[in-house]
Amino acid sequence: MKTLLTAFVGSMALATAPMAMSAEANKELKMAYDADPVSLDIHEQLSGGMLQLSHMTFDPLIRWTKDLGFEPRLAKSWERIDENTMRFELREGVNFHSGNELTAKDVKFTFDRLKQSQDYKAIFKPFSELKVIDDYTFELVTTEPYPLLLNTATYIFPLDSEFYTGKTESGKDKSAITKHGNSFASENLSGTGPYVITGRQQGVRVEFERFDDYWDTESPGNVGKIVLTPIKENNTRVSALLSGGVDFIAPVPPTDLERIRRDKNSDLVTMSGTRIILFHMNQNRVEAFKNPKVREAIAYAINQEGIAAKIMKGFATPAAQMSPEGYQGHNDSLKTRFDVEKAQQLMKEAGYEDGFTISMMAPNNRYVNDDKIAQAVAAMLARINIKVDLKTLPKAQYWPEYDARAADMMMIGWHADTEDSANFYEFLTFCPDADSGSGQYNAGNYCNPEIDELVNKANVETDLDKRTAMLKEVEQRLYDDAAFVPLHWQDLAWASKKNVKIEPILNVMNFPYLGDLVVE
Repeated sequence: MKTLLTAFVGSMALATAPMAMSAEANKELKMAYDADPVSLDIHEQLSGGMLQLSHMTFDPLIRWTKDLGFEPRLAKSWERIDENTMRFELREGVNFHSGNELTAKDVKFTFDRLKQSQDYKAIFKPFSELKVIDDYTFELVTTEPYPLLLNTATYIFPLDSEFYTGKTESGKDKSAITKHGNSFASENLSGTGPYVITGRQQGVRVEFERFDDYWDTESPGNVGKIVLTPIKENNTRVSALLSGGVDFIAPVPPTDLERIRRDKNSDLVTMSGTRIILFHMNQNRVEAFKNPKVREAIAYAINQEGIAAKIMKGFATPAAQMSPEGYQGHNDSLKTRFDVEKAQQLMKEAGYEDGFTISMMAPNNRYVNDDKIAQAVAAMLARINIKVDLKTLPKAQYWPEYDARAADMMMIGWHADTEDSANFYEFLTFCPDADSGSGQYNAGNYCNPEIDELVNKANVETDLDKRTAMLKEVEQRLYDDAAFVPLHWQDLAWASKKNVKIEPILNVMNFPYLGDLVVE
């Protein structure tokens, strides 16, 4: 059995020779994304790019299907033992890239590490323990009944406990999670996934080759080598596809959708997304934002349909709430409410007819057309005499400013990590609490304990009909309170050469299952 221990720093060549590809996996894919993974430690950062890396080089216990159901991966089956406990059975004979065999102790090691991760600990807060029953059986135990246990299990990508345990030659703990630092796990990788990494130069290129001891022998995937090149500029990325320089790109900017559709050698796949784009109104910085009528006036001043049509070129779904269609909290009765006269009347009733001045910040390279959206919102607010001092920043500079709540209105986009409505509220509208992590990204400092309590009740309600009613009520109350300014859900788009069959591997979570990709 050939194996590969993936260990390197920066672009340094691997000491071990690349393994041979299987006879079936003999295709090569050149892929261009807008960014590459920031680390090889999949617990260092919770982001789309890191989840894509996770699905390429590791495997989850279970994974999402296109219709937001679940399918078995490293866990071949599961059953509920009691209201707080789910038992999982692992597949036998699964090997890590290092050659070590996967057992329940690796899942336990991974679970404990996730509970320590800055980015993941909030997701795993409902879990009290992972109990190992035998080498291939374990139980996930929650402190209370938890309706999202399986949702959360999609984030458990078992790590090779033997590989990540011990000390490096320089005395570093191999299991340490270091944000933006040089840790063992950030530079070394041993997963169970379809690909190993054979070369990496941060920001330039990542090379993957098929793991010839991959457990999923029924996967249709026939790609033996993938070269990922980060291309930040949208036009350059699209041109690389149309010129034949790459085979698959993501994301596709709205301005280039027709350009790709017209190309006879390319395929375009789009779907409505679940990432909400919104603005927070900081009540700790602006006294007027504490007045519900002022917040409502701002809601009436914003033309979501206009932004979606003109700025997003139809590549967005206007939003009046956080929950997209298909989520339990999605409330069909909530509609966008653009009405400038109504907005002006509300400002007058609130005693702010003459308006006031605020600062606004947004990124200029994180979301699709983020800077143009912010400019449009600023212009719309001017119609109700709110003068905006707008500043847009590259995302690397924007996020420290966001964390510092450095402006009166700030933009954020959010995809629910659990594919569930409650995730939006817990991070974006809960009363901020540094100790628990609740409201961690609530840059409006909005706080309504009654709404938070309703969400908390929903989070222990395993009757899905009852839970759905609760979450719909949350959306209604946030809407009535004008707690934030929803704009739209970003649509998703990918493009490839016609012989690269991407449609079957795409999903609304936006991490294509590249291990199953077929190239004709």
